[in-house]
Amino acid sequence: MAVRRHVWVSGRVHGVGYRASCSYRADQLGVAGWARNLADGRVEVVLEGEPEAVEALVEWCRRGPRHARVTGIDVVGEAPDGATGFSVR
Repeated sequence: MAVRRHVWVSGRVHGVGYRASCSYRADQLGVAGWARNLADGRVEVVLEGEPEAVEALVEWCRRGPRHARVTGIDVVGEAPDGATGFSVR
């Protein structure tokens, strides 16, 4: 049974490989969705897949890649919509 999480990440998350690293981690975990930069400096991420894998990626989002400095994260549960693959927008 799949779950879906919509995540907004604040801090130093632009220009540090956050989206690419998130995509790599999602592929490793078998999680579908996407990540994109927002004009206000946050990164928006949508994750869909098995509950354990999605929650592991949400936890990764709290830290991000090595050069990121995450200062906040908002997570909202949503109904899965059958997403496949992961893309960087």
